[in-house]
Amino acid sequence: MKILQVKTSSRSVAIDITHEVQRAITEAGFSRGLSFVYVPHTTAGVTINEGADPHVMEDVMNTLDRLVPWQGSYRHTEGNAAAHIKTSLMGNGVHLFVEGGKLVLGTWQRIFLCEFDGPRTRKVHIHWINAL
Repeated sequence: MKILQVKTSSRSVAIDITHEVQRAITEAGFSRGLSFVYVPHTTAGVTINEGADPHVMEDVMNTLDRLVPWQGSYRHTEGNAAAHIKTSLMGNGVHLFVEGGKLVLGTWQRIFLCEFDGPRTRKVHIHWINAL
């Protein structure tokens, strides 16, 4: 297992963490099986989406802002209910195949940490299970 620390710079941002996840897999000498990427936070998530065009994740984040505005008739008293809802919609983990020591991703796919209540320092847990 490896835990990454990712610093976010604004309230809502998607950060490409693909290289860091691949580096953890490589440094562990993990060659074949499943990798789990998990964010243990209630106001940040993780997803896989297109990384070639940065506008894709901007569109995702902007759409989430429209669907779940920061100000609303929320009952949560800490003032960050929108971040909790966005995290529930996004999810807090992804799993990926690993073959030959490389993450199996589509041509345009990247792994993104999605911050919804920053700026903060977030933990990203990376676990792997060897294939038999």
